[in-house]
Order: sequence, then structure tokens, then C-alpha cells
Amino acid sequence: MTSRTDRDALRRRVQQAIDAHIQGSRAALAEIGDDIAPLVDSVSRLLSGGKGLRASFLYWGYRAAGAADSDALVRLSASMEFFQAAALLHDDVMDRSDTRRGMPSAHRAVADLHRSRGWAGDDARFGEGAAILAGDLCLTWCDELFSTCGLPAEDLARGRGAFDLMRTQLMGGQFLDLLESARGWDGLDLEARIASARNVIRYKSAKYTIEHPLLIGARVGGAPEAALGDLSAYGLALGEAFQLRDDLLGVYGDPEATGKPAGDDLREGKRTVLVALALDLAGDADRDVVESLLGREDLDEAGVHRLRGIFADSGAVEQVERMIQRRVAEAHEALDRARQQTAGPQALDGDALAVLDDLVDASTARQA
Repeated sequence: MTSRTDRDALRRRVQQAIDAHIQGSRAALAEIGDDIAPLVDSVSRLLSGGKGLRASFLYWGYRAAGAADSDALVRLSASMEFFQAAALLHDDVMDRSDTRRGMPSAHRAVADLHRSRGWAGDDARFGEGAAILAGDLCLTWCDELFSTCGLPAEDLARGRGAFDLMRTQLMGGQFLDLLESARGWDGLDLEARIASARNVIRYKSAKYTIEHPLLIGARVGGAPEAALGDLSAYGLALGEAFQLRDDLLGVYGDPEATGKPAGDDLREGKRTVLVALALDLAGDADRDVVESLLGREDLDEAGVHRLRGIFADSGAVEQVERMIQRRVAEAHEALDRARQQTAGPQALDGDALAVLDDLVDASTARQA
């Protein structure tokens, strides 16, 4: 089983690959001039110090196929971090988030630069435009790293379909999240609300966080087709557990650990499983409070505290915790099936599966 030291070593290697690609890209952009620096700097800041989960799942999916470690594999894994950066940059603009990973979000930082330099026009729109372009740049760099990582072209071709599917479905998931916030849940019962929230989870988070990176790595590494179903089941179950935990942290998390103020999801009015359960379980008076406060941009700390109390007292938090544990159990069970259903030359690597088992808890641990 991998140790924390092993995971940190991989994360450092991925960071080195990220830094090297950004540095090489700075050289490619040099002929444009120094004015381009704020665009690249916003990406570099965002990609310093992340957890590297998506890179880890691609890496260990590849190793589960029995394929060997290499610097080329690390560069391929690093492509997932550029993809996540693109999603975060665009997401922060759509959600109007002020901070990310304990720093001003990219669009806020560039807006501050615009304001401090006394440039013409609206500073907020300038910052948002720059962040969108930075996200687009990350999508370009993600594709570059995938294509030029150094692994054989025939191996990369096996993973290209999953790679393209991941990028396409995430954009659909992002739109689905916007759509659900805009049209609301009026007329939907609890089952339909939870189904709606889980659908957003699946396509906005679960697939691109775990399932798709894992399957890209496994396919590039040459994993047997018979094993991919269990790896997919593992990724979807763990991806949902990961996002359910993230939804709880969005309300109750320690900002020092999460890098974002607790309560931002409430101000944004996100339709999460936690909110769906609270609206169903709370009494009439508390339900009215939730409906009146959720989505208010001026929601203060007192309002956040009040909503936290309603969510906890209604039993919604406890139910979400149970859902997380069920998905965690499903992820472990999927890996057990993967161990049992392949043998001989069709077997997945036992050490890599042990790492994936270990990553279940690492991905869903409390941070509050």
C-alpha cells in the first residue's frame, strides 16, 4: 500500500512536469512580449500546490494495467492538472468566486491589476475575460501534454477516446450546473431533486475527477477490457463520494484547509444533495428560512451559521455522511471484483490496486 510519502513524491514529480511545461510555453509566447505575463502567471499560481488527485488516478490506472513508471507517464498524468485548472478558472468566473486555494481567484487578481494600473474600461469584465482565456490556454496545454508526453503513439491512441469524452462531458456538466441553478426545483419531489443533484455531480465532478483519468491511464497502459467495468464503477462511486464531501466542506469546511470561504456555495445557491435533503426534512419554518437565504449574494456569517444549524438539526448532514460511506463501500467493492475477476495475463497489478484502495480514504477524508 502506498504511503503518504509515496503520494507526495508523485505529486512533486507532477508539479515539476507542470512547471516545465509552463516554462516552455512562456518561451513560445515570448515573441508576443512581456504584456502576456499576467495571463500565464494566473495559470502558474493556480497550479502551484494542488492535491494532484486527477494526475494520481491517471498514473495508478496506468500502473494497474501492469505498465511501468516513467517520466513520460508523469507528464501524461500532469495533463489532467491542466484540464482541472481550465475547469476551475471557468467555474470561478461563472460562480463569481473571490478566492481559490487561499488566494484571490484569477479573475479577481487580474481585475485588481487592471484597477491598480488605471487602465480603461470595466476592471471586472477585463478580469473575467482574462480568466476565460487562461482557462482556454490550459485546455490547449492539456492537449499538448497528452500528445507530446513521450509515450508511444499507439498507446496514447487507446486512451484518446476516453480523453476526448472527458473533455466533452465536463462542458455539458458545467452547463447542467448553470441550468439547475437557473430553473430551480419548483414542482420536483425529493427523489427528483436528489436525482437532479446527483446528475450534476456525475458529469460536473465525478467523471472528470476520478473515472475518466483512471480509465485514460488504464487504457493507455493496455488494461484488459474485462477490467475496465470495475475500474469505471470504482471511479463513479468514489467520484460521487468525493463531491458529496466537497459539498459538505462548502458549508462546514475550514477555509484554511479548503482555500475558499465556507458558505460560498450557499451564496451561489447551489442545488446540492444536502440542500435537497434539508428542504425535505426541515420543518415549515426552517424550510422557509432555507428558501429565503439560499442564493443571496449578501448572505452574512450569521445567515451561514443559521443555515448550518438547520442542515444539521434536520438530519440532512447525517444522511449525506451515510451516502458518502455507501459510495466509499461501493468503491472498495469494485476493486475487490477487479482483483477477483482477472487472472494470469488478464490480471491487474495488485500493488496498484492497493494504492487505489488507499486513495479512497485520501479522497474523502474530512477536512473540517
